[in-house]
Amino acid sequence: MFRKIIFAAHCALRWIFIKLIRVYQIGISPLLGNHCRFYPSCSEYAREAFASYSIFKALYLISWRLLRCNPFHRGGFDPHNNLDAHTPTLT
Repeated sequence: MFRKIIFAAHCALRWIFIKLIRVYQIGISPLLGNHCRFYPSCSEYAREAFASYSIFKALYLISWRLLRCNPFHRGGFDPHNNLDAHTPTLT
């Protein structure tokens, strides 16, 4: 019973974080312009991290990414290394 409550809370928090990021992407980001040094953008990176990992690991990855998103870092292609997406399947 306790695990179900924790799992439901985890899913709800992930959903809330993803929706907040989408509100930013749709409503605020177009007004600020495209200034992200990375691909995917930091907000897309955060959305993908919350969709792929636990809340704690996603927050860690997002924090590390945001610390690197500054004028002193060259940026570039920086996916969040979703190993499941790159695992070949036998079909």
